[in-house]
Amino acid sequence: MTTITTTTTTTTTTTTDGDQVTDDAGAARGTTPTAGDPTVADIMERDVVSIAPDATVHELVQLLREKDLGGVPVVDGDGRLVGMVTEGDLVIEDADVRAPHFVEVLGSLVYLGSQKKFQERLKKMTGSTVGDIMTTRLFTVAPGDPVGRAATIMSDERIDRVPVLDDGRLVGIVARHDIIKMLGI
Repeated sequence: MTTITTTTTTTTTTTTDGDQVTDDAGAARGTTPTAGDPTVADIMERDVVSIAPDATVHELVQLLREKDLGGVPVVDGDGRLVGMVTEGDLVIEDADVRAPHFVEVLGSLVYLGSQKKFQERLKKMTGSTVGDIMTTRLFTVAPGDPVGRAATIMSDERIDRVPVLDDGRLVGIVARHDIIKMLGI
């Protein structure tokens, strides 16, 4: 089940949704635009293609192909952002996932790698729904944030798109190409 959301909201409130949606960017990235500076609302895509967490991986692949997208937000029935899913989340299905190395010390196993990371990768590799493979550690912006904040998040976190939230609801998305287009490059 795919959802196409269209909105024209441009208020500046942003909230997070529990542990699933976080914004570690904080004030250090500069959240107050000065007069004349472009804001996220000026460049964001408002016709956001999104998908539900209970959609199948097959439906996701079809949506990405049909819309020629590299990733989409995952939203619940109330339009609240619960994750992001990208081509990278799909590639892990073909990745070589190996259990962490361990040593035995006095009859106990001591793992030399992260078991949690292994379990997360294994879950993504065997997942059948979008909710199984989506990324839940998210960085978001509000419509009134300066464009520079979105650009900094993309650069620092090495991500291609940032969801735009207003009162916890998805109202847009900013991608790298939106910023490049704004710069006239």
